[in-house]
This record gives sequence, C-alpha cells and structure tokens, in this order.
Amino acid sequence: MTATDDITGLVLCGGRGLRMGGVDKGLQRFRGLPLALHQLLRLQRQTGACMINANRHLTAYEAFGVPVWPDGLAGHAGPLAGFLAGLEHCRTRWLLTVPCDTPLFPPDLATRLAAAADRQGADIAMAAAPEVDGAGQARLRPQPVFCLLRVPLQESLRAFTAAGGRKIGAWTEQQHCASVPFDQPGDDPLAFVNINTWAQLRALDGSTAPAVPTPSPTPSPVPSGDGAAAPGPEPV
Repeated sequence: MTATDDITGLVLCGGRGLRMGGVDKGLQRFRGLPLALHQLLRLQRQTGACMINANRHLTAYEAFGVPVWPDGLAGHAGPLAGFLAGLEHCRTRWLLTVPCDTPLFPPDLATRLAAAADRQGADIAMAAAPEVDGAGQARLRPQPVFCLLRVPLQESLRAFTAAGGRKIGAWTEQQHCASVPFDQPGDDPLAFVNINTWAQLRALDGSTAPAVPTPSPTPSPVPSGDGAAAPGPEPV
C-alpha cells in the first residue's frame, strides 16, 4: 500500500483566469482564504509534502510556505505543463495533482487514488465523478486534473509535450490509467465543482459543504491577478 509519505501534492495555479477577467484565480478568496492556500491546507492532510505550480505572483505563493515552480513550457501550455513541472521537482514516488479552483475536493482523494493504483498496478489513477448530461442523466466523467502519477512518467510526458501534445486525456490514454469513481454514498456532490466565474465563486462560497479550518495566525492579504489585495466574491 502506498504510504502518505510516498506522495507529494501539487496545487495547479498556472492558468490565466480568463473567464474571471484575467485575475490570478489561486489568489482569490474562498471562505476567507486564498483559493490556493485553501487547497494547500486540504492537500497537506493527505500527502507527505506539497508544492505549487504558478506562473505569476510567485512571491505571493511562496508566502504559503511550500516550493513554487512555474511551467517549464512557454506560452501557458495548460495543466500538462504544470504536471511536468511537478514531476520534475518531485522527490517522492508519486505526485498528486489538484487544481486551485475546486476547493471541496474529497478529503480521502489521495487514499482512494493510491488504493486503486496499487490494486491495478497502474501508473496513473484519475478521479471520476457524476455529472448530469444533456439528457438529464448522471454519468461518471473523468476529472483529469485530479491525478495520482508515478514520477518516472515525466519522461513520457516530456516527449508528449515536446511533440505539441496538450490534452491530458490524450496523454493518459497512452498509459496504464485507473479510473476511480467518487460516486459512493457519503461522497460530496460538490466535491469536484470548479470555479470559473465570479458567480460560481459566490455560489460555492455560500454552500454548506465543510471547508478546512482557518489557520492561526490568518495569512496577510496577497495580491490578486491585477496586483491588488485579493477581494472576496465580487458584489452582486
């Protein structure tokens, strides 16, 4: 069984936040904390070490107390660039990736992905969660930014991205990938809801799903994408 200390967590904060006006999404506040810090605190309970992938405001992210690594690929190449940066700097056997904008991800994410990878002898374990399709039916859909990856995969990923590959699914389907459903009784239906707009941030911020405890002392304000102090949800 994969131990907690064998896993490094990576919070992906390298996106451009275009649907929120170009702000640095990881620095926007959710229940009083920057989203990235909220993710980090949630992830630290599941892994032996953590780091952040970010491409702007690196000093603000470094203030959270973990290593911060920008993409090694130019031009905002997407989540796979963050995967690759994490794999290149990971010092454990496994890397667990989570995005900065899905703050209610499962508290047992690492345990369940690791158990599936061990059971199936897989190199990747990817979460899958129910989503309602156009016909109103709930179907399991992959959640490709929630991945547990064996660190030696960096060579395969480096070659894939060097050839211009940018789609997570196109790369993972070349690997032995275990799909791990999060549709069991007691699983939070909001666990994989991600924030792409201010309205979604307001809605999720006001939900009753439990968040991580606020640390003490509370971190100082950090810059948002435009360099100002990170605000709460945009006023209605």
